[in-house]
Amino acid sequence: MDKSLGRIVNPLRNYLVERQVYKVQRQAQLQGWLGQVLPGESFTLAPASADASFRRYFRVTLPDRTLIAMDAPPEHEDCRPFIQVAEVFGDAGVHVPRVLAQDLAQGFLLLTDLGNTTYLSALDAGSAASLYGDATDALVRIQLASRPGVLPNYDLALLTREMRLLPEWYVTRHLKLALDDKQERVLRDTFDLLNRNILSQGQVFVHRDYHSRNLMVCNDALGANPGILDFQDAVYGAITYDLVSLFKDAYIRWEEDQVLDWVVRYWQKAKKAGLPVPADISEFYRDFEWMGAQRHIKVLGIFARLYHRDGKDGYLKDMPLVMDYLRRACERYIELRPFLRLLDQLENRQAQVGYTF
Repeated sequence: MDKSLGRIVNPLRNYLVERQVYKVQRQAQLQGWLGQVLPGESFTLAPASADASFRRYFRVTLPDRTLIAMDAPPEHEDCRPFIQVAEVFGDAGVHVPRVLAQDLAQGFLLLTDLGNTTYLSALDAGSAASLYGDATDALVRIQLASRPGVLPNYDLALLTREMRLLPEWYVTRHLKLALDDKQERVLRDTFDLLNRNILSQGQVFVHRDYHSRNLMVCNDALGANPGILDFQDAVYGAITYDLVSLFKDAYIRWEEDQVLDWVVRYWQKAKKAGLPVPADISEFYRDFEWMGAQRHIKVLGIFARLYHRDGKDGYLKDMPLVMDYLRRACERYIELRPFLRLLDQLENRQAQVGYTF
């Protein structure tokens, strides 16, 4: 092996081995804790899912039911936001897991099971209208319950910190490029432009990852559709954010005219419900697209970080779709054209001709 390559590969290999040993130890701790909270009951434990953080989920199978155990190592994760948001969203009338037992010191939660059928596995041309209709109905219920001072604000500092993941992890670490002063200025100007728009939008509760992997298809036995997961990072912020997560999903693509139709249908529901959306659909759709630009800038940085820092290469295949969302939005708005040209420079692409609004 080339020595320079070895300096990169060997520490990563050691990190992954240590991480695997740690996971085995955590699972043994979890098994012991479950024995205490389910005394006298026989059960089996199997992986249910993992996400981009250090959290892991296990399905606990008992003779008469299944439950979900969350493993959230306390040195990396805090269970308290999950517990709080589960209560807030549950009070809003949407279907979230109920917390049955908790051990904050060890980072364990025992939850009701919302099943194993994700929206991602069920969505197709025939099911999309119904499933997305349910998802936007639930979103409106969450937003109607919104009030300030309950969840952290999705403020200027957080919005900017998220977007700075792009130059740090996508540009510098993934593309191995350095921005010059002019390019940095374009980046700052674009971030400022997006932030001004986002902070001027109506403010509501924001799930922050309201997409096809975190929405579950539920039948009558499991509860109302959709079951909603992974909400522990919820904030109080722009009303378009969760809509972007839902319809410009990093894991499934829909034609743009279909997305526009679904956005219009949500906007009609939101207006009727009295939510703070613009009276003009073109203004709302611009807000949706600009919020999407912020999210996709962030997600490109996150996916690059997951690969280069955490050794998770599964997200690399999703990066082209996220970049396509970002580029298409930038093509449509004159104000975002300088950022599109920067993306062209970074990817060594010729500028594309498109429509602007």
